[in-house]
Amino acid sequence: MIDSYFDGGLLQLIGYKLFGFLLTVCTLGIGAPWAIWLIYNWEINHTVINGQRLYFDGTVLNLYAHWIKWLLLTIITFGIYGFWVCIAVKKWKTKHTHFI
Repeated sequence: MIDSYFDGGLLQLIGYKLFGFLLTVCTLGIGAPWAIWLIYNWEINHTVINGQRLYFDGTVLNLYAHWIKWLLLTIITFGIYGFWVCIAVKKWKTKHTHFI
C-alpha cells in the first residue's frame, strides 16, 4: 500500500491564513475569493494520495466569476441560495483538483 500524506507546514498555514484574513479585511471582503483560492491552492498542492500528488488548476478569476453568480443568486432568492453556496464552493474545488 502506498502512503498518503500532507507535506505542508504549520508556519506556512499560519502565514496563508493570516495573509488571507488581512486581504479580506483590507479589501472589505472583495478579496475573500482570492484568499480562499490561496488557501485551497496551497492545501491541495501539498497533498499526496496513494503516492500521487494532487494539483489544483482553479484560477482566481474563475472563482470570482462564480462568487458573483452565487452572490446574485443569493440576493435574488432572498438569502435562500446562501445555504447552497458552501456546496457550490466544494464542487468548484473538487472540479479543479486532479492527480499529477
